[in-house]
Amino acid sequence: MKNIFKFTTLDIAMMGMLITMYVVLDRFAAFKSWNLKIALSFIPLVIAATLLGPVKSTIIGGIGDFIAATLFPFGPYFPGYTLTCTLKGLVYGILLYKKVTFPRVLLAAFINEFILSLLLTSYWIYFTSGNAVYMSIVYSRFIQVIPLFIIQIPIILAMDKAIFSRIKSEYINLSTTEKKKV
Repeated sequence: MKNIFKFTTLDIAMMGMLITMYVVLDRFAAFKSWNLKIALSFIPLVIAATLLGPVKSTIIGGIGDFIAATLFPFGPYFPGYTLTCTLKGLVYGILLYKKVTFPRVLLAAFINEFILSLLLTSYWIYFTSGNAVYMSIVYSRFIQVIPLFIIQIPIILAMDKAIFSRIKSEYINLSTTEKKKV
């Protein structure tokens, strides 16, 4: 079994590429208002989770959000949002590493969208806005959560069928080649 705490040169290069992809999808290919954000930034986290594991996908979620929030802010930086993105990477990593199945994808999307995005991010919005009522934020954020939950499932399953099997085999071949050179 691959050691999930070991960082090879290939892992670090892949993490840098996925962090960049996360920042672009999170800040430039997203719809954003004061309490809603619809983006496809979950895609690099899912790729990291399936290829690199929970530790590295957690790091990508945290660093990606921190870079996106500091370089291209929507408002003042608040570490609670970064914590949420870090936890999203962890959830994907735990549930999707080496085994992408429909029940695991469904559970990962549910936890990330309904628990982390709907409840925790709504709490951060409530915490930072001061005057808002928590439940009104939760109700208004259903507009974001429902479509993202629905589109995540087929996108992740399609990526698994079309892309991950090829990427995994290429990535494993590159990893073994890198180990032989050392």
